[in-house]
Amino acid sequence: MPKVQVNGIELFYEIKGTGEPLLLIAGFMCDRSYWSLLLPYLISQYQVIRFDNRGIGQSSAPDSPYSIQQMANDAAALLDILGIHQVHVVGHSMGGKIAQELALLYPEKIKSLILLASFAKSNERFNSLIKTWGDVAAKVDLKLYEQLILPWIFTDNFYSMPEMVDQLIEWAINYPFAPTAHGIYHQSRAIINHDTSDKIQHIHCPTLVIVGKQDILTPIKFSEQLAQGIPQSELIVIEHGGHGFLIESTEVVAQAMLKFLAKCQQLV
Repeated sequence: MPKVQVNGIELFYEIKGTGEPLLLIAGFMCDRSYWSLLLPYLISQYQVIRFDNRGIGQSSAPDSPYSIQQMANDAAALLDILGIHQVHVVGHSMGGKIAQELALLYPEKIKSLILLASFAKSNERFNSLIKTWGDVAAKVDLKLYEQLILPWIFTDNFYSMPEMVDQLIEWAINYPFAPTAHGIYHQSRAIINHDTSDKIQHIHCPTLVIVGKQDILTPIKFSEQLAQGIPQSELIVIEHGGHGFLIESTEVVAQAMLKFLAKCQQLV
């Protein structure tokens, strides 16, 4: 699978499926593999482009400050290299912030947005948590790090199946492209330094905002702010899901996305 040179780094990406281009942007500490369960629902109808943001996976992880705008520019440069002029964009959490910036910086490239468990402006509690996660990465081993983070990502129902939690932790420990401590740190600072709350009214493409009802990391009020601020937007709350609903409620999220994308195609 290929890499391209963009903005002074190597960006790793892969393309699967046929149809209209659909760009998937992963969140904090997550590379393209985070979309794996969702992918089978999409590739029969769309040309799906996944990539690793700077600081994660098989893309470069420079030990220097990152910004959300910078990561949006990375994604735009990838689209240019691939010769993709217009694209549907899906972003999860931090990836949703990158997607917002893409729509603001490059509106001509964006057909539609899907913002999953994301936000325009966070609050001090959230920022404190993300700052701590960025700091702690260099101080604990990967297993303990996952044990600290996962309760914020998954629901009580998921934790009632300890074998599932153990399986996720084991996967993370053995993943060959585990994140670096400095990559996590720089992504964390990019998140807490970013705020689109005074700009999202300038996003004019059709937008779907999806959040899990049990999301304690990026709660419903964050998604409500997005939906209220973006003119052509709608909000869906997934009843059985938290921040990790792409894993817990994959099919429900996939069907909501596909229904929205089909509606967008009818608007053309």
